[in-house]
Amino acid sequence: MKRILITGSIAYDILLGYEGSFADAIDPKSLQHLSLSFFSPRFARHHGGTAANIAWNLRLLGGDPLIVGTVGSDGGSYKALLSERGIDVTYIGEHKEHVTATAIIGTDLDERQITFFHPGADAVGSWPDLSDERDDIVYGIVSPRDTRQMTSGMLWCEQQKVPVFFDPGQQIIAFSADELRRFTEMSAGVIVNDYEWSLLKTALKVNEKTILNLTPLVIVTHGEKGVSLFTKEGHVSLPACTSDQVVDPTGAGDAFRGGFLFGLARGWDTETACKLGAAMGSKVVEQEGTLLNRLDCEEVWLRAERAYGHALPK
Repeated sequence: MKRILITGSIAYDILLGYEGSFADAIDPKSLQHLSLSFFSPRFARHHGGTAANIAWNLRLLGGDPLIVGTVGSDGGSYKALLSERGIDVTYIGEHKEHVTATAIIGTDLDERQITFFHPGADAVGSWPDLSDERDDIVYGIVSPRDTRQMTSGMLWCEQQKVPVFFDPGQQIIAFSADELRRFTEMSAGVIVNDYEWSLLKTALKVNEKTILNLTPLVIVTHGEKGVSLFTKEGHVSLPACTSDQVVDPTGAGDAFRGGFLFGLARGWDTETACKLGAAMGSKVVEQEGTLLNRLDCEEVWLRAERAYGHALPK
């Protein structure tokens, strides 16, 4: 089975809920004096992190993820959990003098989110020797974590000629315009949400057409509004895959990436792989926390068929 190289954060998520609108509380005319506090009646702590989330969903589908990441003194049990689920943890480093990365994620009633991220042990991690794994790796994805490690991941994939997807996420503001351009040019495609897409276009001074001079594929996720694909062949808009309920949107994007990468590794075309990704995202939002305990793949395939009118490959 071909493997997917996944690098990104391995973190604990602290989830907070605000029963109002962040947008209503922010006065654009007073940003220079911004000082806000949001009352959160909801608190939860879960396992999370971009690499762990993507790998977890990929594994639930039957894929074989290879994680490169870092945990701290409190991360041993998390590594054990991943290993119990059949995820290879060989290249997850441990740094006992630091804590595991932590994300504090606030969500309002309109599913807007504000996140603070402490990198913890990830800031002192290093890129491992993956030479023995290269022949088994069919794709890679570089997702948000410490920017030095994201850079190492992009460079390794370029040197080893691994098709890699650049997923800058919340770290998009931590890179210079030159770095974003360089990584976009290295990539087999860029995956962002609509807010990150607006930031990327501004930083690179591109639009939906001109960015395709840098990379062959751009995927933009729009939550309940679906997914956009931009390629040299044109623009495809996919509607969202409907959830039974929306409890918390955290982790939906990572679930999308897990499904998308699973499809690509099976030789599916990009649009079909995105449909599976959308179906996976629609499952994760139905619960609090990013890691599904189990997955009924038949139900996911049926959900995608209902949404898009035809069955995904078996």
